Amino acid sequence: MTARRTVTVLAAALLLGAAAFFFFPRRAAPPPTPRPRAATAATTPETAAAARARETAAALAALPPPGAGLAFLHDKNTPPADTAPVTGPSPIAAALNAPGGTLRRDLEIIHELFGAFHTNFPRTGNPVGDNAEITAALVGANPVRYAFLDPQHPAINARGELCDRWGTPFRFHQLSGTQMEIRSAGPDQKFGTPDDAEFTPPNAIPR
Repeated sequence: MTARRTVTVLAAALLLGAAAFFFFPRRAAPPPTPRPRAATAATTPETAAAARARETAAALAALPPPGAGLAFLHDKNTPPADTAPVTGPSPIAAALNAPGGTLRRDLEIIHELFGAFHTNFPRTGNPVGDNAEITAALVGANPVRYAFLDPQHPAINARGELCDRWGTPFRFHQLSGTQMEIRSAGPDQKFGTPDDAEFTPPNAIPR
């Protein structure tokens, strides 16, 4: 084979290869598979809810059991004021207006509730205001939302007032920041009659 013929054959082969490259269909490469984005607490509601549940469980675990006392209210981990009421109420409130009890004991129980309140809020002392406002403070409207008294206690009427065992709202008279006089109208449900009852704290400041 002459050199000229060899060159001709090689040129023809190159032309055929070029034609095949341009005119025959080529198989397209598959698109790359996108990598999934990592879920975060900020973008995944389930994750955020789970985080809140863990935080709530941890906060509840830090609280004492019912009846364990109120000293924890001074702790630095006390829940903020916008949280729901924490474990309560005080066990001394269970006997308030209970069948078989006495009016004198009812007054003493309320006095003890006030004592627990101002012990845990020494800078503010006893709750102030009318009966409904004072009762609201005892059932959770206080700086740490602690329910010293069960909001559903039968001694609380529909107006949110704390009542004696005959259904008459107590009268509260602030003697000092830590001393509260408590009055009941008694069985006749009228103030200013002989069956009225009054509790004055020991060592009260004379009026």
